[in-house]
Amino acid sequence: MTAAARLAALDSLPADELCRMAESALSALVDVMNQETTLLRAGHMRQANALTPEKTRLAQDYVGFARSIQRQSLRLSTEAPGAIERLRLGHESLATQMAENLRVLATARMVTEDLLTDVAKIVGQQNKAKTYGRGGAITTDSATSARGIAINRAL
Repeated sequence: MTAAARLAALDSLPADELCRMAESALSALVDVMNQETTLLRAGHMRQANALTPEKTRLAQDYVGFARSIQRQSLRLSTEAPGAIERLRLGHESLATQMAENLRVLATARMVTEDLLTDVAKIVGQQNKAKTYGRGGAITTDSATSARGIAINRAL
Protein backbone atom coordinates (compact mmCIF):
# COMPACT_ATOMS: atom_id res chain seq x y z
CA MET A 1 0.00 0.00 0.00
CA THR A 2 1.42 3.39 -0.96
CA ALA A 3 1.70 6.30 1.44
CA ALA A 4 -1.03 8.17 -0.44
CA ALA A 5 -3.34 5.15 -0.15
CA ARG A 6 -2.66 4.89 3.60
CA LEU A 7 -3.44 8.59 4.04
CA ALA A 8 -6.64 8.27 2.02
CA ALA A 9 -7.68 5.23 4.07
CA LEU A 10 -7.12 7.12 7.33
CA ASP A 11 -8.95 10.20 6.07
CA SER A 12 -11.95 8.15 4.99
CA LEU A 13 -12.45 6.41 8.37
CA PRO A 14 -15.63 7.23 10.25
CA ALA A 15 -15.07 10.12 12.67
CA ASP A 16 -15.56 8.09 15.85
CA GLU A 17 -13.25 5.32 14.66
CA LEU A 18 -10.46 7.70 13.64
CA CYS A 19 -10.69 9.54 16.96
CA ARG A 20 -10.80 6.25 18.91
CA MET A 21 -7.66 5.02 17.13
CA ALA A 22 -5.89 8.32 17.82
CA GLU A 23 -6.97 8.22 21.48
CA SER A 24 -5.66 4.68 21.82
CA ALA A 25 -2.28 5.58 20.30
CA LEU A 26 -2.11 8.73 22.44
CA SER A 27 -2.91 6.86 25.64
CA ALA A 28 -0.31 4.17 24.89
CA LEU A 29 2.31 6.84 24.10
CA VAL A 30 1.65 8.69 27.37
CA ASP A 31 1.84 5.38 29.24
CA VAL A 32 5.19 4.33 27.73
CA MET A 33 6.63 7.79 28.34
CA ASN A 34 5.49 7.58 31.96
CA GLN A 35 7.19 4.18 32.27
CA GLU A 36 10.37 5.60 30.78
CA THR A 37 10.32 8.59 33.13
CA THR A 38 9.81 6.32 36.14
CA LEU A 39 12.70 4.07 35.09
CA LEU A 40 14.99 7.04 34.46
CA ARG A 41 14.19 8.51 37.88
CA ALA A 42 15.11 5.17 39.45
CA GLY A 43 18.40 5.09 37.51
CA HIS A 44 17.44 2.11 35.32
CA MET A 45 18.88 3.50 32.09
CA ARG A 46 19.07 0.19 30.22
CA GLN A 47 15.45 -0.66 30.95
CA ALA A 48 14.37 2.84 29.95
CA ASN A 49 16.40 2.54 26.75
CA ALA A 50 14.60 -0.71 25.92
CA LEU A 51 11.34 1.27 25.64
CA THR A 52 12.68 3.46 22.83
CA PRO A 53 11.51 1.31 19.88
CA GLU A 54 7.97 1.07 21.27
CA LYS A 55 7.91 4.79 22.09
CA THR A 56 9.09 5.62 18.57
CA ARG A 57 6.46 3.39 16.96
CA LEU A 58 3.67 4.84 19.12
CA ALA A 59 4.81 8.40 18.40
CA GLN A 60 4.78 7.71 14.66
CA ASP A 61 1.30 6.18 14.89
CA TYR A 62 -0.01 9.11 16.90
CA VAL A 63 1.49 11.69 14.53
CA GLY A 64 -0.16 9.94 11.58
CA PHE A 65 -3.54 10.00 13.30
CA ALA A 66 -3.07 13.61 14.43
CA ARG A 67 -2.28 14.73 10.90
CA SER A 68 -5.33 12.94 9.57
CA ILE A 69 -7.45 14.60 12.23
CA GLN A 70 -6.01 17.99 11.25
CA ARG A 71 -6.85 17.34 7.60
CA GLN A 72 -10.37 16.25 8.55
CA SER A 73 -10.94 18.85 11.30
CA LEU A 74 -14.09 20.37 9.83
CA ARG A 75 -15.78 17.01 9.32
CA LEU A 76 -14.69 15.66 12.69
CA SER A 77 -15.76 18.74 14.63
CA THR A 78 -19.32 18.28 13.39
CA GLU A 79 -19.44 14.46 13.47
CA ALA A 80 -17.55 13.79 16.72
CA PRO A 81 -17.14 16.94 18.84
CA GLY A 82 -16.90 14.95 22.10
CA ALA A 83 -14.12 12.77 20.72
CA ILE A 84 -12.23 15.83 19.53
CA GLU A 85 -12.44 17.34 23.03
CA ARG A 86 -11.17 14.10 24.59
CA LEU A 87 -8.26 14.13 22.14
CA ARG A 88 -7.45 17.73 23.04
CA LEU A 89 -7.34 16.82 26.73
CA GLY A 90 -5.25 13.74 25.95
CA HIS A 91 -2.85 15.86 23.93
CA GLU A 92 -2.44 18.18 26.93
CA SER A 93 -1.63 15.10 29.02
CA LEU A 94 0.99 14.11 26.44
CA ALA A 95 2.55 17.58 26.53
CA THR A 96 2.75 17.42 30.33
CA GLN A 97 4.31 13.95 30.24
CA MET A 98 6.79 15.00 27.56
CA ALA A 99 7.87 18.02 29.61
CA GLU A 100 8.41 15.82 32.67
CA ASN A 101 10.26 13.23 30.59
CA LEU A 102 12.58 15.89 29.14
CA ARG A 103 13.20 17.33 32.61
CA VAL A 104 14.20 13.90 33.95
CA LEU A 105 16.41 13.25 30.90
CA ALA A 106 18.15 16.60 31.38
CA THR A 107 18.73 15.80 35.06
CA ALA A 108 20.14 12.36 34.22
CA ARG A 109 22.46 13.91 31.66
CA MET A 110 23.63 16.56 34.12
CA VAL A 111 24.29 13.93 36.80
CA THR A 112 26.24 11.82 34.32
CA GLU A 113 28.35 14.79 33.24
CA ASP A 114 29.02 15.71 36.89
CA LEU A 115 30.08 12.15 37.68
CA LEU A 116 32.43 12.02 34.71
CA THR A 117 33.93 15.38 35.64
CA ASP A 118 34.47 14.23 39.23
CA VAL A 119 36.09 10.98 38.07
CA ALA A 120 38.38 12.88 35.69
CA LYS A 121 39.42 15.22 38.51
CA ILE A 122 40.15 12.34 40.87
CA VAL A 123 42.13 10.48 38.22
CA GLY A 124 44.03 13.69 37.51
CA GLN A 125 44.81 14.22 41.19
CA GLN A 126 46.26 10.74 41.44
CA ASN A 127 48.65 11.50 38.60
CA LYS A 128 49.97 14.79 40.04
CA ALA A 129 53.56 15.00 41.13
CA LYS A 130 53.89 15.64 44.83
CA THR A 131 56.81 18.04 45.04
CA TYR A 132 57.42 21.18 47.03
CA GLY A 133 57.56 24.53 45.32
CA ARG A 134 59.53 27.66 46.22
CA GLY A 135 57.17 28.62 49.05
CA GLY A 136 57.45 25.23 50.72
CA ALA A 137 53.94 24.13 49.62
CA ILE A 138 53.02 21.27 47.33
CA THR A 139 52.68 22.66 43.84
CA THR A 140 49.67 22.00 41.69
CA ASP A 141 50.24 21.80 37.99
CA SER A 142 47.02 21.74 35.99
CA ALA A 143 48.95 20.40 33.01
CA THR A 144 49.35 17.06 34.79
CA SER A 145 45.64 16.57 35.46
CA ALA A 146 43.67 13.98 33.54
CA ARG A 147 43.43 14.85 29.89
CA GLY A 148 40.62 12.49 29.10
CA ILE A 149 38.70 9.47 30.17
CA ALA A 150 37.54 6.44 28.22
CA ILE A 151 33.92 5.37 28.53
CA ASN A 152 32.54 1.99 27.56
CA ARG A 153 29.14 2.90 26.07
CA ALA A 154 28.25 -0.73 25.40
CA LEU A 155 27.07 -1.11 28.99
